[in-house]
Amino acid sequence: MDESKPLKVRLTFSVILVGVSLLFAAVVTDHWAILSPKVEEYNATCEAAHFGLWRLCTKRIFMQEQGPKEKGCGPISLPGEHNCSYFKHFTPGQSSEIFEVTTQKEYSISAAAIAIFSIGFAIIGTICVLLSFRKKRDYLLKPASMFYTFAGLCIIISVEVMRQSVKRMIDSEETVWIEYSYSWSFACACASFVVLFICGIILLLIALPRFPQNPWETCMDAEPEH
Repeated sequence: MDESKPLKVRLTFSVILVGVSLLFAAVVTDHWAILSPKVEEYNATCEAAHFGLWRLCTKRIFMQEQGPKEKGCGPISLPGEHNCSYFKHFTPGQSSEIFEVTTQKEYSISAAAIAIFSIGFAIIGTICVLLSFRKKRDYLLKPASMFYTFAGLCIIISVEVMRQSVKRMIDSEETVWIEYSYSWSFACACASFVVLFICGIILLLIALPRFPQNPWETCMDAEPEH
C-alpha cells in the first residue's frame, strides 16, 4: 500500500474545503454584480444596486460633481440609504420591481437552481470523503472526486448564466443601467470552480489503483486496493 496516499488525500481534502467555503460564500451573498445608472444631475441622490442569486440590494448615494470620464452612480462603497429585498419569484409577498423590469426572471431562477445542485454535489462529496476515513473505505474517494468535479462545473455554469443576465440588463433599452462590474461574490464563485474542479481530478488520480512500476509487472501483480 502507498503509505503517502492518506496524507495526499488529507492535503487534497483540506484544499477542497477551502473551495467548498468559497462556494458557500458565493451562493449565500449578494455581491455578484454591481449596477449603476447614468447620473443626470449632481449634488443629488442616485440609486445604484448590487445583487446575487436570491436578492437585490439598492443604495441611494449622494453624488457630487465627477470627472469627465465618470458618468455612473457610485462607487457603491459610498455611504447611503441601503435597502435589500428578495426576488419576487422566490418570495411572492415581497417587492423587487427593479429586477423584474431589468432582466428575465428565468435567468435568476436558472442560476440559483444550478448553484443549489453545486452545493448538493459538494455536500455529498464531503460526506463520501469523511466516510472513506473510517475503516479505510478508499473506494468512496472515486465518487467523491466526481461529485466535487460536478460541483465545480455547476457553479461555473451558474456564473455564466449570471454573466449573461447582467449583459442583457446593460444592453436592454428598457433599463436605466449603463455600467456594471462584478464583485467579490462573483470572484468567490470563479475561485471555487477552479479549486473544486482541479482538486476533484487530483483526488480521482489519488484514488485510482497504482500503475505497474516496472515493465515486467502486470496489473494483476500490482498492489490491490483496500
